[in-house]
Amino acid sequence: MSKTRVVIALGGNALQQNGEVTAEAQKNVASHIGEVIAKLSDRYEIIIAHGNGPQVGNILIHEETASTSSAPAMPLETAVAMSQGQIGYWLSQAIDNAFARRRQHKKVVSVVTQVVVDPKDSAFRWPTKPIGEFYSAEEAVKLAKTRGWEMREDAGRGYRRVVPSPRPIDIVERREIMSLVQSGAIVIAVGGGGIPVTRSKVLKVLRGVDAVIDKDLAAEKLAELVKADIFVSVTAVPNAYLNFGQPDQIALGMLTPAEVFKHVKAGHFGVGSMLPKIQAVAQFASKKRIGIITSPENLELSLKRRSGTIVQG
Repeated sequence: MSKTRVVIALGGNALQQNGEVTAEAQKNVASHIGEVIAKLSDRYEIIIAHGNGPQVGNILIHEETASTSSAPAMPLETAVAMSQGQIGYWLSQAIDNAFARRRQHKKVVSVVTQVVVDPKDSAFRWPTKPIGEFYSAEEAVKLAKTRGWEMREDAGRGYRRVVPSPRPIDIVERREIMSLVQSGAIVIAVGGGGIPVTRSKVLKVLRGVDAVIDKDLAAEKLAELVKADIFVSVTAVPNAYLNFGQPDQIALGMLTPAEVFKHVKAGHFGVGSMLPKIQAVAQFASKKRIGIITSPENLELSLKRRSGTIVQG
């Protein structure tokens, strides 16, 4: 009997608790995630995607702070690749160790993943995604001149670099990922939304570009390509909400994609928080599949349709 195939998208903040950013602290959190994934693998085929916002931000700060003419900072697309290796290592080791404690052996593979974007995507003309550290207005002007960065004021906290956030259109390693899934491996892929690349039309040559792809949109694309049955966006809250944070907030349970799009149009979800998650989940569910938003604690119950926000086409 074949198992239900599930793509689980973990938020980049899922590895950080109480603001702890050391490798050891994040590996400890990954250890708990590993136990959950190992248990779920008895019933499901699992592919894991993950965010990288805090981690790639730290990498960029280190790169920029230590940059010299003889050891220049790595570009953004390379920093995304570095974060994929870092987080993939933490998660794969945690899952391996969970299986070892259960006296089981299952393959766990982390794939450094390139995600194709359209060079004509409007995001390249209108960059909106803030990354890295905060700068003063004077520093922002200097960085715009010396590095060609687009700088923008961020909620009264200072100026940050903003980069394009184009939509994913394909995954370079999709066949290899599918082969690994079919072999019975738990696969970790499209970390941080994937390394953004463009592909030439004639020779199909790939080229990395400085951009950030939304993790949930890339994970949804992965779920489509591997023919998953369920796509789950794991976040800090147990449900998506209407009027979130207000006295009259309403937790959303069972929904259709049409109902989700109606709520999106009404402006119920935050652009930098729930909006991409609910859009990705509804987009996947519109293919006659199931999309879920839930918290790490409720993941198992949500897969049984007993918790979370469940969107079904």
